[in-house]
Amino acid sequence: MQINPYLLFNGQCAAAMKFYEKCLDGEITMIMTYGDTPAASHVPAEMDKQVIHATLTAGGFQLQASDCPKEQYKKPQGFSVTLQISDLAKAEATFNALAEGGKTTMPFGKTFWAKGFGMAEDKFGIPWMVNCGEG
Repeated sequence: MQINPYLLFNGQCAAAMKFYEKCLDGEITMIMTYGDTPAASHVPAEMDKQVIHATLTAGGFQLQASDCPKEQYKKPQGFSVTLQISDLAKAEATFNALAEGGKTTMPFGKTFWAKGFGMAEDKFGIPWMVNCGEG
């Protein structure tokens, strides 16, 4: 079994996935717009270029996402996407990349449980935790 986060955006999915591809040294393996689907004629014109599904692979996991209709969108809350990175320099660089243009809620630094840990909300409103354990 594998558990993958699925993120919902308010028209910013393509830009967010390109940002994550860079920050996470990943690869977008699939991206499809509403207009690319057989149901395109049933989608409001303003949704045509928005993403119905995207998948990014990075470090052995998948991050999936889409745009949702504006009336269904809710600001992300009650979760964080968490990254476990064993290399301290890579963990800090990844944290800094994700936090760029967003809001740091706990600066990356040593904690009683980890060589490095930080929390940030990225510029798309997604909360992240980056952890580099002691082991």
